[in-house]
Amino acid sequence: MISAGIDVGTSSIKFALMKDGHEILARKTEKIRKRDPKKVVSVGYDQMLKESGYAWQDLCYVATTGEGETIPFATGHFYGMTTHARGGLYLDAEARGALDLGALHSRAMLMDHRGKVLQYRMTNQCASGSGQFLENISRYLGITIDEIGSLSLTSTNPEPCSSICAVLAETDVINMVSRGIKSADILKGIHLSMAGRLVKLLRACKAQGNIILTGGLSGDEGLRAALDEVVANQNQKKVLPFTFLCHEDGIYAGALGAAIWGHFRYCRLHDKVGA
Repeated sequence: MISAGIDVGTSSIKFALMKDGHEILARKTEKIRKRDPKKVVSVGYDQMLKESGYAWQDLCYVATTGEGETIPFATGHFYGMTTHARGGLYLDAEARGALDLGALHSRAMLMDHRGKVLQYRMTNQCASGSGQFLENISRYLGITIDEIGSLSLTSTNPEPCSSICAVLAETDVINMVSRGIKSADILKGIHLSMAGRLVKLLRACKAQGNIILTGGLSGDEGLRAALDEVVANQNQKKVLPFTFLCHEDGIYAGALGAAIWGHFRYCRLHDKVGA
């Protein structure tokens, strides 16, 4: 049985195709870039099926998540935290928490061994802790979004940045640039600020054990290093009982989780073996 998951985000759309809810057949990402998200979903979905050798009628379930509840050809929709938790657990069976690092906000989730969300905390839209904020900063600094992580790792003197509001943080960055602060030090300061907020979310969830990074910023190696640094520094005062996990498919966690839940729902509705 083949199921598909479509994670409709603010800046990009992620697709995943799975067999029997456990084998990845294909995955794909499409940037929205001011286009109609429904059109991007339709074209990207068709391309993924064509490239993987499947047709629409081959699928038992098409599940959406994120902002995908209005996709007309979807079989069903699942809440984002549910899919990121399940997708994160699929990527690492030892994970007991997930950090969904999205374009507009970030979410910390505590989950059990089945992927059930037990607790969660979320940043607000004004917080300077999102992918969109980093994209704005990269434009100020004249670098690409893909360069942010590696450049941050070269910092030797990170510059503190506001962690309260994205507008204030962007103003801070403009002032730093005018003062000649190195881009690497600006980025490292931003990453440390973001990491501090994310660790607070995890502490509020009473997270422990392995925490897997999901969403668009999950591959940002500079942010991952900043998270490790914040935890190491705070552990000097009080033990934080969690560690961070990265996976190359972390960006697809929502789409993978949607495909897995779609397969599960299909099996339950049709009384299939393996539900």
